This record gives sequence, C-alpha cells and structure tokens, in this order.
Amino acid sequence: MSEPAKSIPNLPEYSVSEISSALKRTIEDAYGFVRVRGEISNLKAHSSGHIYFDLKDDKACLNAVIWRTSTFRLRQKPQAGLEVVCTGRLTTYPGSSRYQIVVEQVELAGLGALMAMLEERKKKLAAEGLFDPRHKKKLPFLPEVIGVVTSPTGAVIRDIMHRLNARFPRRVLVWPVAVQGERAAADVAAAIRGFNAIGPGHRLPRPDLLIVARGGGSIEDLMAFNEEIVVRAAFESQIPLISAVGHETDTTLIDFAADMRAPTPTAAAELAVPVRSELRQQAIDFERRLIRVATRGMEDRRRHLAQLSRVLPRADQLFATPRQRFDGAAGRLGNALHRNLQEHRRAFVEAAALLRPQPLRRHVTLSGERISTLGSRLERGFRTSLAEVRATLENLDRILEGISYRAILARGFALVRGADGQIRRRAADVVDGEQLLITFADSARGAAADGEGIAAPKPRSRAKPKGGPDQESLF
Repeated sequence: MSEPAKSIPNLPEYSVSEISSALKRTIEDAYGFVRVRGEISNLKAHSSGHIYFDLKDDKACLNAVIWRTSTFRLRQKPQAGLEVVCTGRLTTYPGSSRYQIVVEQVELAGLGALMAMLEERKKKLAAEGLFDPRHKKKLPFLPEVIGVVTSPTGAVIRDIMHRLNARFPRRVLVWPVAVQGERAAADVAAAIRGFNAIGPGHRLPRPDLLIVARGGGSIEDLMAFNEEIVVRAAFESQIPLISAVGHETDTTLIDFAADMRAPTPTAAAELAVPVRSELRQQAIDFERRLIRVATRGMEDRRRHLAQLSRVLPRADQLFATPRQRFDGAAGRLGNALHRNLQEHRRAFVEAAALLRPQPLRRHVTLSGERISTLGSRLERGFRTSLAEVRATLENLDRILEGISYRAILARGFALVRGADGQIRRRAADVVDGEQLLITFADSARGAAADGEGIAAPKPRSRAKPKGGPDQESLF
C-alpha cells in the first residue's frame, strides 16, 4: 500500500455549500447560453407545469428542465424519442450534486427527425378519419363572400386579390393571422373557427368559401400548418376550405384535411371563382346555340307542315261528298213533308169520326154497362170477404171467453189482490189488517184482513171438482 498523502497546509478549506455555489457560478459564467443536441428520454410532465427529461447520446446523459413559464413559447413540444436541439442555460442543482440545462427553446435536430414526427402525426390523424375523402365538401361555383386567412402584410393577400379581381371580383373578408412563429398555429385555428361562427344577424356576412394561404418557406417555416390544432380546425370547418400553403412542392398536413388543395395562393383564387369573361362568352355561345337550334326546329316544322299540306286534299274535295248528301236530303225533304202531312191528316180524320155524337153515345153506354157489371162483382166479393172475417172474429171471441178468468169468476170464484196489486193465492200471504181488493164476476169490493183465521175444510177428495180447476190452480 502507498503511503497516505501528506497534508498541504496552504490548501483552502470549503464547506459543501461553498463548493456547490462556486461550481454553480463557474458553470453558469462559462456556459451562459448553449445549444445541446440529443435524444429526449425519461420525459415527465410535473403537475406544477414543469417538464423534466434527459438529453442523451451514445456516450453521455444530461438532465434538462423546462419551467412552466417557458412551455407556452416552445415551437416544438418535447416528445420521447425525438432528436432535438435544446437552447438554454447550464446550471447545477446542489441538492443532488448534478448539473442540468434549463431549456428555453426546443427544435428538431435535422430534417429526418422532423419528417419522422410529421409522418407519425399524419398516421394518427388519418386513423381518426380526418383525411377521409368522404368528408370533403364541394366548392361553391360562384361564392358571394370569400374569407381569407393569411398575413395582412405579405404578398399573398395581394396576389389573391389581384387574381380575384382579374377573374371575377367578389367580396373578400381577411382575417389577419401570424403565419410563422409560436402563435401562428393558434391564430390560424382561431380564424377558421371564427369564420364558421359567423351566423345570421352578424354585422359581417358569413363567407361561402375559405382560403388558408401562406407563401413559400422552409419546412420549419411551414410548421404552423402541420400542427394538430390547425388540421382539426380545417376538418371541422362547415364552410368549404381551400388550402394554399407554400409553393407547389410544399406539402403540409392541412392540405390533407382541406376540401381542396391549391399549389399556390394564386391558384387558390383561380379555384375559388370562374373567369367572368369566359362565363359571358359561354353564355353568348349558349344563346347562339339556342337561337340556332330554335331556328332549325322551326324550319323543320315548317317543312313538315308543307309536306303534310301537299298530302291533304283540297277544301272543295273534302266538302264535295257532304255537299252532295246535303243536296239529296234537301230534295227529298219536300216529298217527305208532304207525306207526313197526309199521314197526320188521315189520323186526324179518323179521330174526328170517333168524336161524333152517335159514336160517343154508344161508347158511353158500353162504358156504363161495364161499370155496372164491375160494381156488382165488387159488392159480392166484399160481402163474401166480410162474412169470412166475421166468422173468424166470432171463433176467436169464443176461444177468448173460454180462457178468460172472468168466466171462472162467473162460476163463483173471486180474485184477491193486496194493496201492492199482487195476487194473494194463500192465506199466509195476507198480512193482518192489510187492505184487500176482491174482484167478483160483476165488480170489485174492498176488504180488510181481520186477523182471525178460519180453518180450511177438509178436502173430500184429491180429484178436481167437476166444474173445472180450483182457484189456486187458475191464478
């Protein structure tokens, strides 16, 4: 073993806090702002709003933190696995004797990482159906009002207005937004939703068509139009939307969600409206074609009518036969009237002969004899019918008298009714003191039950009296 190192009496002595503070000042003075490239790992979002993660490469690892106040200014949100370049200040954390970077901005490291992130986002949004062609809306043929979402100071809005005025002037509403930078995505999404929120009664008319436009630039410059908030706003727009971001070779995610993609802002204006001069010329062509077709149709009908007129007979030929029939009927009419007059005269003479006094008298005599004969026959028939009806009634009267209860009363029986009008068939049915009505053969008498019963005579025989049924069986 080696000998212990000899103490150096002139070496200064530090406390832990002093050495930690000295290291902190040294690192912060030597590395004020730095840009560090690495892959994000161990990403954690704290409930306080701070974000903690590690930057690593194949040989080392650096702790990183983004304070809550800086998260709103980030161009690129940190994601695990992304290779990024972080800009910030190096410092130390004395509590655990480690150094770290306080990140203020995050950028993708290289085009490959950016494209990989965009491809992953594109797959995610496509899986949700945001790019489905079934959701695409048809552009209006001639919109009255066009809403444009773009920067109010760039050349884009001038190009759009120039092209619209040259083709077909329309009313244009411009919603000014930032098309690059940290707040660009939020501005563009708010503008799309703002135009859709315009309803009836608003001081501004609701656009019939929207154009989201921006000039060319690098992929980093166009990143606002790749943000998810912008893509979703374009998909949710109820107003048909044209995406015109960048040049013809530039492609952003809003292009897939829009109803139509234009290669340039100028092309978007050309897609928005037709050329008025071409429409006017087309209308003139249609008018000429219509006149030409109508003229040709009239000529064809005139020629057809002339052909028919040659085939049809002349008027004198058409009326020749009816005219002859009329002349023949007129010639026969005089003879027919003469014969008709003779027939009526003969009928009149015959009728007049019948109306002379002697035939009328003979006719009256024959009629009187016929009436007399018919009256005699009617009288004999009436008497016979009356005798038959009288005999029938007498038979019915005898049958009625035979079954009437009055015949029974005439043989000495009486009909007893109580005050309620009901027949009293037995003595037990009579209540003491009850008023009774006794009906005899000739009339009825009232009576009152005295309450003293009289023993009924003993029956001499169960045979019925010879005179007929007893009172109980009759009533």
